[in-house]
Amino acid sequence: MSVIRRDFGPEDLREAVESAGVDGVITVQARQSLEETHGLLSIANGNAFIRGVVGWVPLVSERVKQDLEAVGADPKLRGVRHALQDETDDQFIAREDFNRGVALLKEFNLAFDILILEKQFPGVIRFVDRHPEQMFVLDHLASPQIKAGEREPWAKNLREIAKRPNVYCKVSGMVTSADRQNWTQQQLREYFDVALDTFGIERLMAGSDWPVCLLACGYKRWWDILREWTAEMSESQIERFFGLNAIKAYGLG
Repeated sequence: MSVIRRDFGPEDLREAVESAGVDGVITVQARQSLEETHGLLSIANGNAFIRGVVGWVPLVSERVKQDLEAVGADPKLRGVRHALQDETDDQFIAREDFNRGVALLKEFNLAFDILILEKQFPGVIRFVDRHPEQMFVLDHLASPQIKAGEREPWAKNLREIAKRPNVYCKVSGMVTSADRQNWTQQQLREYFDVALDTFGIERLMAGSDWPVCLLACGYKRWWDILREWTAEMSESQIERFFGLNAIKAYGLG
């Protein structure tokens, strides 16, 4: 972990995106604190290439609406994420207070990023069905077992959740789900192709999981890989994957 055991700031990100030819990003929370959400919004408002923020709010709190009103007043807040993958309670996602909080997000035109482990898929599908009007973005392809070379039941569950038109899928976090030292592009592509076939280019978006991806892959190299995978697509399909789908899902306008 020594590669990422340091502070990363907006200048580090600017250098990375410029090297890769990326002109705009959405920054996603790492800590579950309102302090970090306010901090990310402050950074985004000082750096135009950060087009939006997916922050965190205490969705189970009785004050969640007031918290959403406070952070939602900033137009750069485009979504909320809760690290469901870190919850030890398997039924957390079914909690009534959590679902009440999620139900408020559409009032503020905020997406909800789904960060889970593959084993949590069944509960997440039921959760999504409780919120048919909410925009969801599935992070990291739901963390398939790439290192183990397993595609089931991940692929089956991915196909099932993709039946919900309000769910988008982010192609990110793949290199760290694989063997970080010995992954291959072809190995990763097998999972990318499943996601592409499942969601179609209309609901698939490029992501990086920077700086965590640096544990296995440089930022520019990851974007070069994505461009190789999409090289034979039409110009309009490439535009969707590398930007337009994110603009739509997060309501960037």
